[in-house]
Amino acid sequence: MSFIPPDLYGFWADWIRPSAGLPTVMWSLLLAVAAAAGHLVQRYLGMPKVVGYSIVGMVVGFAGFEGAVWPLQGISLFLLELGVAIVLFEAGGRLPLRWFRHNPRVLLQSLLEAGFTYFGVLWAMELMDVPHPVANPIALIAMVASPAVLSRVIMDTRASGPVTERAMTLATLSTFYALTLGYAQAGLIERAPLAFMQKLYPVGVVLGMSFVVGGLMALALRSALRVMSPTSENTAILLLAIIAAGAALAAHFGGSAPLAALIGGVLLKQLNPKPWAWPRQLGTAASLLTMLMFVLVSVVAAGADWSLPVASVVFTLIAVRAVAKIAGVAVANPGSGASWRQAFWVGCAMAPLSSIALLIASNFVTASPLLGAMITQVVLPAILTMELFGAVLATIAIHAAGEASRAWLPEAFGGSSSEESQR
Repeated sequence: MSFIPPDLYGFWADWIRPSAGLPTVMWSLLLAVAAAAGHLVQRYLGMPKVVGYSIVGMVVGFAGFEGAVWPLQGISLFLLELGVAIVLFEAGGRLPLRWFRHNPRVLLQSLLEAGFTYFGVLWAMELMDVPHPVANPIALIAMVASPAVLSRVIMDTRASGPVTERAMTLATLSTFYALTLGYAQAGLIERAPLAFMQKLYPVGVVLGMSFVVGGLMALALRSALRVMSPTSENTAILLLAIIAAGAALAAHFGGSAPLAALIGGVLLKQLNPKPWAWPRQLGTAASLLTMLMFVLVSVVAAGADWSLPVASVVFTLIAVRAVAKIAGVAVANPGSGASWRQAFWVGCAMAPLSSIALLIASNFVTASPLLGAMITQVVLPAILTMELFGAVLATIAIHAAGEASRAWLPEAFGGSSSEESQR
């Protein structure tokens, strides 16, 4: 305000009223630009809207926008956890547990791709002289395949089929493993080396508290669905409020907010097996939170301390992670009901990294600022790169598998719009 003449400012000060503040204005304008960019990217490039969101966040992050504090804390941390919780609650409600009983190879594919990713990245990081206390968290974060990015890609391409369903299932399961182990390991990062059984205790605490909170969420929603219509506006508000309360409770008592939401969605599906529609009224609120989540992730990641010497470590991480996920899915593919070609595209569709990886990284930084700085030096550039290019690769995989209902050709060059398709 120093550019305003003192006399004018003194007169104007009598008329100034407190408001939400300039950061709120900046974030509102940023989301407006992101919404427009998402639409233009989809229309003119045929890419999912999340690519536009990420580009906007990346540009303002590199420009020095200071609207997000790292490590995440306060309202920005809660909003990110809430956005992730909504995505994982929906993903948990669609997790086909019966499928694992009839086709256990799918569960084996999940375990192998997560295991190959962890040990492959851990080996590669230590080969590049990254200390083990830093390499271990990086390997845990690399296990994640972002259900948030993948769900947006599926929505924008209107995809359905075996590759789409299997990729989403494996991404949800890898998230379950990474959240459980990542949140538990964050509490041990500065402790002396422990025995194996001692390392299991924090895993049990994170999983147990998340399970308790998720169970309470599922019971509350199951009781509500007995008397309320699934498509009601009030049901949508109740659902959002319970997920928000559950996210806050899980984080407060030592659990994981996203993990509690994922478990809550799985349990609700078991308690209420009848198909129920995701409330349309919740769609707009969820879309806004999701957009905010992607922009926030790219702003924070772009604001990291990027350096050329770290670039080789980042590219090694990305390459090893990609190969490990494809290899893990392929090794357990015989007898899983999918062709080798489908297995390859499933592995490619699991490329995205985004908000869940950022949450786990933020936990490590909060637990140990010194080691956390070394972890984020590698992880944040990888997250930004794979939020953007991972979404593109997932889109290519879905189209190559022939499961996209939306034409690859951009609308501006002859592709049909969604409104025309609905008509």
